Amino acid sequence: MEQLFVYGTLKDPLVQKKVIGKAVQGILDILEGFAISRIKLGNVVYPILIRKNGSEAKGLVISVTPKELKLIDDYETNAYERQKAVLKSGKAAWAYVEPVSFPQFQVNLFFLCRFLN
Repeated sequence: MEQLFVYGTLKDPLVQKKVIGKAVQGILDILEGFAISRIKLGNVVYPILIRKNGSEAKGLVISVTPKELKLIDDYETNAYERQKAVLKSGKAAWAYVEPVSFPQFQVNLFFLCRFLN
């Protein structure tokens, strides 16, 4: 099983059921050095983890199979990057964060250009 830190829509059992076909129980945990921000994808605003020293993001750790993790990768799209992280509890888990290769200023520029066109 894979451990996944979720902090936004994937905390919702209805979303879990839609994405991986079942709801899973989570355990509270914290990811240090990150803050929960927002990203607009199309006309919808979603949470996203951004690197921010001194910050903490609260969420849940869920256990998923490798196949379920791939389904979640597809759900998250390339607007997020899956990275291994060590949580405050000491557990290692995957987390979907702001991509290093797609900094926030590029995201803002991308949506500004879409807005202007």
